[in-house]
Amino acid sequence: MARALTRETDKETGTMTFDAVRGVQAGKEFYSTMVSFKTIAEHFKFDDPSIAVDQRAQRRIRESRIPQLSNYIIQNPDNYVFSSITVSVGGKMTFHPTPGLGDLGRTGTLIISMDAPLLINDGQHRCAAIKEVYSKNKDFQNEKISVVFFLDVGLKRSQQMFADLNKHAVKPTKSLGLLYDHRDTYARFIVNLAKDVEVFNGRTEMERASIAARSKNFFTLNGIADATRYLLKLKTKSIPAEKQKLAIEFWETVSQNMPDWQLLLDKSTKITPTELRENYVHAYTNVLNALGIAGHVLVTQHKDWKNMLKNLRDIPWERTDPVWQGKIMIDHVMQKNKIGIKKAADFILLKCGSNTTLDEFEKQEKQK
Repeated sequence: MARALTRETDKETGTMTFDAVRGVQAGKEFYSTMVSFKTIAEHFKFDDPSIAVDQRAQRRIRESRIPQLSNYIIQNPDNYVFSSITVSVGGKMTFHPTPGLGDLGRTGTLIISMDAPLLINDGQHRCAAIKEVYSKNKDFQNEKISVVFFLDVGLKRSQQMFADLNKHAVKPTKSLGLLYDHRDTYARFIVNLAKDVEVFNGRTEMERASIAARSKNFFTLNGIADATRYLLKLKTKSIPAEKQKLAIEFWETVSQNMPDWQLLLDKSTKITPTELRENYVHAYTNVLNALGIAGHVLVTQHKDWKNMLKNLRDIPWERTDPVWQGKIMIDHVMQKNKIGIKKAADFILLKCGSNTTLDEFEKQEKQK
């Protein structure tokens, strides 16, 4: 996928040249450009991690993130998206407006000395991934990414830029990430599962990670995703048809044996999702996860797991029932921790007629 050749660096003049748009933010000029992977790989530098943290303006690079980001680019050369990189220039930088626009012209040419230190204020992991892509495949050398250049006015200002850029960044919820990810197989599967299982359909919060007090929703998309991951224990990114069928059958069977969930499907009932959430634990992601964990044991060890799930009807799901204290409830407040969820899963297994605890099951699986 070779791109058209461009030339941004000139060793004879010792400069880098970019087409740019000039802007002013908070009284300071900045320049928006497109910079090639080759230039980023060869000229963009990272803070030395050996320098004391108060003497640099970036966090340490998490090396484990780089292969994931670089593979994302390589695997999607015509369909990847990266946001702009922000860079402070610690040396000579000159903007020449396009002829005819005058000194205040917004478009023009930005010239930066190749000797000028380029401090990455935001996007160092993207830059590191780009360097790795460039080292593996020179066909990407003229691929470009948006870079915003500021004049470096000192360490204190660069540290403040880092703090501001990260403090005010809003990470999307896991539910929204699943809903909008059309490339990830599991995300697509979960979105469809939320439509295919009757009780999930139309009652799943698809955007937020939690449910608003008066919402008509009873489940969250990320809650269904986590619980189903526990249920299926997938070892590959692909999801075999039999696993997809199993997930639908499992959650339909659980729903059929949850009288309170069935009330949600009964159009004649006056009970609301809000009332159920306020009074019962089975409305929470913790319990959904515990059901998924217990479900994995049941479907793995018992051919009659559907029949065993009928015992869910006999479990006291009320928040006030003492059986949940010390598991997922402490002083009647819902707690989210792995130990509590595991205890809840063990209790569900016991009530469903399984003689195997999670610890025993995991030992058996390791011995296979």
